[in-house]
Amino acid sequence: MSDDIELRKAWSRFKDFQHVFLATMENDQPRVRPVTLIYFDKRFWITTDTTSAKVKQIQKNSKVEFSFLFKEGDRNCCLRVAGLAHIVEDKETKAKIASHFDSFSRHWENVDDPNYTLLEVRPSEVTYVRPDKTIHMRI
Repeated sequence: MSDDIELRKAWSRFKDFQHVFLATMENDQPRVRPVTLIYFDKRFWITTDTTSAKVKQIQKNSKVEFSFLFKEGDRNCCLRVAGLAHIVEDKETKAKIASHFDSFSRHWENVDDPNYTLLEVRPSEVTYVRPDKTIHMRI
């Protein structure tokens, strides 16, 4: 199967919202935490507090990786997605993601809230761990 077909199959696993484990770097130490990943407009987004450690870490080193666990039948599978995280400054984009995220208002007053940060993860590499094989793809 071509990488394009495998990539489409991998991306089809993502719903609008899912819990993933996001890794960032703090100096030479990886830091992993659960986050809610938003898959919207075929792009990956994370909303977070501006003061969070992950924002500070991404400002210093934008390389990130997230891991998403799911089932194929009764077998465990995993997608690992590596890439660069970017802090989104565009107010229109921040508003579009906020309006898509039902619980936005539980965390922030509005899109101008100084404690609201939107991250976009731009993938460069995917590892698709399936029951029958593991596929590595560069994007």
